[in-house]
Amino acid sequence: MVILYIHGMGGGGDSRIPAILRSVIPSRSGLEVVVRTYDFDPETGAAQIAGWVRELRPALVIGESLGALQAIRVKGVPHLFVSPSLNAPLYLGGLAFLALIPGITQLLDRIYRPKEGDRQRLHFQYSTLRKYRLHRRLALANSPRQGGTDSFFAFFGSRDHYRRSGVVSIRTWRKYFGDTYRIYDGTHFMEEEFVLGMLIPAIFDTLNCKL
Repeated sequence: MVILYIHGMGGGGDSRIPAILRSVIPSRSGLEVVVRTYDFDPETGAAQIAGWVRELRPALVIGESLGALQAIRVKGVPHLFVSPSLNAPLYLGGLAFLALIPGITQLLDRIYRPKEGDRQRLHFQYSTLRKYRLHRRLALANSPRQGGTDSFFAFFGSRDHYRRSGVVSIRTWRKYFGDTYRIYDGTHFMEEEFVLGMLIPAIFDTLNCKL
């Protein structure tokens, strides 16, 4: 069975959490964790991910941070989430007009430059940022609040600094997905101990597999 891991902003094929999952989940379990780098443009990324879903037929989708919206758009499979940033598209969409000011795109591209490696290239141009609010609406159309029937469960860090700005919001999660979440004593970037002690057991419980 394939687990499709959808990374967050600036993540990619060498992201830390899926690397931990691949190193820890035993081969005898029959589970394969797949993570691929998709485009920062939300519609281009959605088309890429839809193609991977058709190819891989995943049994489970995991979405991290901003990647949560892309994960929610995948229908017909159970979903797990790490620090889902449901409100980040509101901020990105709101920033779109700033990208029309000369030099702003280049400045943001420098500030949010990803690490070296197989990582998502970030380019904060108007034509990309303006798509994010629609991207959010399309994703949340698959939520239980909007009639979606898939299963969803999220993990939030108690010390997630993005919660202060509202980019990550448990209140927003509860509005669309109910009380299907758990809080761990960590940051936005789920620490290894919680990956091992919470996320991996949730994967096996969701898929009805044994460790």
